[in-house]
This record gives sequence, structure tokens and C-alpha cells, in this order.
Amino acid sequence: MFLSIDWNPNVELFKIGSFAVRYYSLMFVVAFVLGLQIMKKIYEREGIAAEKLDTLFIYTVIATILGARIGHFLFYDIEFLLSRPLEVLLPIRLNPFQFTGYQGLASHGAAIGIIIAMYFYSKKVVHKPLLWILDRIVIPVASGAIFVRLGNLMNSEIIGKATNTDYGFVFIQLGEDFPRHPAQLYEAFGYLVTFIVLYYFYWKTDKKDKLGFLFGTFMVFLWSVRFIVEFFKEAQVDKRGDWDLNTGQLLSIPMILVGLYYMFRKVKKN
Repeated sequence: MFLSIDWNPNVELFKIGSFAVRYYSLMFVVAFVLGLQIMKKIYEREGIAAEKLDTLFIYTVIATILGARIGHFLFYDIEFLLSRPLEVLLPIRLNPFQFTGYQGLASHGAAIGIIIAMYFYSKKVVHKPLLWILDRIVIPVASGAIFVRLGNLMNSEIIGKATNTDYGFVFIQLGEDFPRHPAQLYEAFGYLVTFIVLYYFYWKTDKKDKLGFLFGTFMVFLWSVRFIVEFFKEAQVDKRGDWDLNTGQLLSIPMILVGLYYMFRKVKKN
């Protein structure tokens, strides 16, 4: 009885007319607000003007949503991207009209979008090397990833594989009566560990003085978590390759390799 949990939350926090506020949306708001506060402390420590933080927030929000949205369809549903590109960029569905929100977001796309946005931010706003801002932005990004996966759990999506035991979450909203791995919680816990490691390195050590080290640590930890948890998750698309890896795992491998490079490359400390 204590190993199996019947999971059937109301996905809507509250509703006004036809407009509903969902827990998933709330988790995104919490992620961005918490991230803003973390970056505020970092900028205060670094002596960066507060107005540059406002611009960073705008860059990050836009890059995260657009990158994750485009990435989802690029990696998992390319046919929809090519046939209905307008609906990919807007939170609506046409013919018939329906407000859908941004359903369908890929973390790999969000990561790429944020890196691109930080390139322009580093050149036009903060006037520091790209790796300087990446070393710092990854700390709130890691914390935000925790809440995104909690939002997925509230939506009963990105579900785990059946445990074939009495242990797990029974996703009632999916019409199921058997337990699955709570993969969303596995991933959220892994991202929590990633955040703690990065936060400790920045505030308690001199690792931040090695340009690119924190960014590399983030890439190794976060995408390793994603790679491992994918073994417990239902694949979003069919498995690919001779090693029976799914798309999420194949996309994580180059991310991990990039992280290892920046962690162990020889570079002078600032």
C-alpha cells in the first residue's frame, strides 16, 4: 500500500471563465522568479549593474521558451514543424482556434536557445566573455529544471516505464491501473544535486575563476542525469541506433562531451 501511489492531481490551480492557471505554468513562473533572485545575488557579488539583470531576464525567458518549443518539434515532431510553423511559435492552435499554451517543450532546445541568447547578451549588454555569463547562468538554470520536472509530474507527462512491481506511481489520468517509475522525481532530484554542486563551487571555491569550468560541470552533471533517467522513461520517439538509445540520450552525449572539455581543458584562472 505504501509503495504504490495513485497519482491523480487536478492540473489546474484555479480557473476564471475559460482561462485556467495550471500547475505547470506556475512551476515555470517559480523557476524564473527564483532564478532571477539567484542571479541578483551573483551580480551583486560581481559588481554588475542591476539594470543589466533586467535585460538578462528578458533574454533568458524568450530564449528558453522559443528554444524549448522549436527544439521539441525539431527533435521529436519535425513534420508538425514543417507543416504548421506558426502554431509552433504561438501558444494557440488554429482551425479551429484554441488557446493551448506552450505544450511540447524540449530541454535540449532550451539549452541551445539559452547559449545563443547569452552570446548576444555577453556582446551587447554585459561586455564580458561568453563563458563568463554561461558560468553564472547555469546555476539558476539548474534550479529551474527542478521545477519544470515537478510541473511535468503534475501534468502526468514524461512518464516512466512500468515497474512491474507494487512500487511506483499509478497515473490515473492516463487511465492506467499499474505503477510506473516516477521518472520526473528522479530527474528533479538529479537536477537538485546539480544545483547544489554548482552553487557550492561558485560561493565556496575558486572554481568560478577558471573560465568555463562551471558551465562544463553543469553540462556533465545535468545531461548525465538526463541520460541515466531516460532508461526509466517511456521514449518520446522510437529508439535509434545500434545501442538502443532514445533521442534524449543521443542528444545528451554531445552535451556531456562538451562539458568534459570545458571542465578539464587547461586555462589560466582570471
